[in-house]
Amino acid sequence: MTYVQDTVEVTYDGQLRTQAKHLASGEEIVTDAPLDNHGLGQSFSPTDLVAASLVSCMLTVIGIRAEKEGWPMQGVQGAVRKVMTTAPRRIAELHVRLSFPHRFQAIEQETITRLAQTCPVAESIHAGILVNLEISFDGA
Repeated sequence: MTYVQDTVEVTYDGQLRTQAKHLASGEEIVTDAPLDNHGLGQSFSPTDLVAASLVSCMLTVIGIRAEKEGWPMQGVQGAVRKVMTTAPRRIAELHVRLSFPHRFQAIEQETITRLAQTCPVAESIHAGILVNLEISFDGA
């Protein structure tokens, strides 16, 4: 494997808080341990970022295809509910809801579903994590 330049640098700031910097853009994300795991819960937890990454990836991959096909994406929304286990502490389930307020043909709905299920983050999630995907096409 060829070494590629680092993508993100993370600094531990103390009190269970980190600061991640995206090196190409300079954008930063702060993480904080959740209240139920000794933290202040004042920002995304690292596992919240996994959950958010999944939905963001799904919508991005669908958006790429939508631009190519001319599908409307205005107003599309996603949400995720994360379920943790305690021993060991890890993500057990991710329940994703995507809502499309526009009309799509059945074949387009199937394509959108497949794209969501096979986005890079979905393909990277451990098989031991249940991912439940619910998509509503309210315009249909």
